[in-house]
Amino acid sequence: MAAAPGSEFGFVGEPILDTQRRVRLAARALARHNLVHAYGHVSARLDDNTFLVCAPKPMGLIEEGEDGDVVPIDGALPDNVLGEVRCHQRIYAARPDVNGVCRVFPRNVLTLSTFQRTPQARIGFGAYFHPQPPLWDDPLLIRSDEQAIAFAARLGDARAIVMRGNGAVCVGPSVEESIVMAFYLEESAGTELAVMAAGATANSVCFTDEQAAVRATGTGRIYERLWEYMTAGDPENSA
Repeated sequence: MAAAPGSEFGFVGEPILDTQRRVRLAARALARHNLVHAYGHVSARLDDNTFLVCAPKPMGLIEEGEDGDVVPIDGALPDNVLGEVRCHQRIYAARPDVNGVCRVFPRNVLTLSTFQRTPQARIGFGAYFHPQPPLWDDPLLIRSDEQAIAFAARLGDARAIVMRGNGAVCVGPSVEESIVMAFYLEESAGTELAVMAAGATANSVCFTDEQAAVRATGTGRIYERLWEYMTAGDPENSA
């Protein structure tokens, strides 16, 4: 569901200048925490027909006040928009509950994906993807609408999808929550690799369905606190 007016996060239908700021904050936060580098992008839904994607440049270099581009959910990508943003289009079209999408390249997620594996719910952060995020088992860039449609279908109702040798896409009811999921996914992948390195996958306990349902909560300012952590020190952070 969309964040409502008056919540700590932004909401669909807010003034576009507010959305521009939130997208810039999210972009720089992803770069600050090494979840992207030269590549990647982040977006926020504007309404039923459009979304806003960050400027097509390294996200850590997006400057204060630098606007992103408005993109139709159904239609051709604008000339200035990166090719893989078509994934955002298809996800927004298929998932009315999603209002934020980020395309990221976390190191541990990348490494784990080369084993054709995604992290299991071994730690609290992993519970949000229980039992584990789906794998897009294709290392090539998504540069056609047909690929993007299949990609969104593979994501299904999950909060993230891992792309073999090619990073991940994370989604949420707000752009803020989408980057929180990216942080959670990378932490979960680091744990999965550590368990594999210890040769202890058979002895490492995972969350049950019931435990994951309780643990994957947003109450108690769970997402808000991580957003504050990830955006601390940003020049546009008014918190």
